[in-house]
Amino acid sequence: MIGRLKHAYVLSLMILAAASPAAAGVVHVQATGIAFVPAKISAKVGDTVEWTNKDFVLHSATARNGNWDVNLPANKSGQTVLKKAGKIEYYCRLHPNMKGEIDVRPK
Repeated sequence: MIGRLKHAYVLSLMILAAASPAAAGVVHVQATGIAFVPAKISAKVGDTVEWTNKDFVLHSATARNGNWDVNLPANKSGQTVLKKAGKIEYYCRLHPNMKGEIDVRPK
């Protein structure tokens, strides 16, 4: 009897784990040397992108499609949550040669 209960308990835990939604992730990008590193990243809808400015000057992470504009003061971080799938190109408003791309996949 105890063997069956243990088996049923383990099985129910497995079912609950499979039914639970995956937790959103955080993708890290650095602004360093007047560049985004890495310049191209992949993420999922619901994930957070966090940029950390390692330079001594102000940067931004500005989506070309207008979805977000994150200011990145020197030695600080900023973030945004990705809301829809697709490719998003972004750049720094102050240093337009700083470019990045995010491939946002569905959940």
